Amino acid sequence: MILSSARLRDDIRDQLKERFSEEDFHFYKNMKEAAAELMEAEVLITYGEDLTDELIDTAKSLKWIMVISAGLDKMPFIALEEKNILITNAKGIHKIPMAEYTISMMLQVSRKSKELLENQRQHTWDRKVPMTEISRKTIGVLGTGAIGTEVARLAKAFNMKTIGFNTSGSPVENFDTIVSKEGISKLYEESDFIVNVLPSTALTEGFVGADAFSLMKTSAVLINIGRGTTIVESELIEALQANKIGHAVLDVFEKEPLSEKSPLWDMKNVTVTPHLSGISPQYQERAIEIFSENLKLYRKEKLSDMINIIPYDRGY
Repeated sequence: MILSSARLRDDIRDQLKERFSEEDFHFYKNMKEAAAELMEAEVLITYGEDLTDELIDTAKSLKWIMVISAGLDKMPFIALEEKNILITNAKGIHKIPMAEYTISMMLQVSRKSKELLENQRQHTWDRKVPMTEISRKTIGVLGTGAIGTEVARLAKAFNMKTIGFNTSGSPVENFDTIVSKEGISKLYEESDFIVNVLPSTALTEGFVGADAFSLMKTSAVLINIGRGTTIVESELIEALQANKIGHAVLDVFEKEPLSEKSPLWDMKNVTVTPHLSGISPQYQERAIEIFSENLKLYRKEKLSDMINIIPYDRGY
């Protein structure tokens, strides 16, 4: 049985049943509804936020979990490893909307969209609002996976210099320079835009803090589309208040939703968006296409060829 606790659109459910007519699909809106059948499920489709150690313990027949999102920070990896349950995710499907979001925010900050919209609201005609270009500027990207690489590809269309950070320091397509942690100061010091795409792991918690802000240009624009816990929020607020960096575009936060009392809401040099950089009308189609390709490989017992297999020890 293939069980889904992810709320899939009706048309996608119908397509799956038609494409894999020999499979026994059971679709639910959430895990509360699906839990009763988890014991008998061989395959589970989930958003990855509804599983616990207790639920995994009841899943006596479960062999494979397809997480139709990229984030895995709420997955009970120890319990899954103990039962040797295969995990795959939808890594890569967010690259188009998140890269487009990044470029749009770079342009909005450079072309002073917040100020212009406020001027329009006030009926103010001010042609002295300073306009800048992103062309030939330097963009530093923390995380050179699918999303970071797509950001760099689009940045190249604006003739930008691209610097990427990854743990190995190995070359990656669309990046002029790659640095590892030992050389990360170069990225901070030279970048006009710094885009954080880091996942949430034990190694990335608090990765960007006061030391990093002290190295950045005072005009630097920080864009966080990775995970809120990878930036020390209190130290970011201090850096923004002291004008140590120019602007922050924040789509993710340490705690979500962002508290109404957070000073970030009202800071002129901050743009807040509610964790929507990855939202796209094509989201479910792209995720289920990965699942469909993996299901064909799974049934052929070609497990090692499956897309986006997640190692238990890495967690992403």
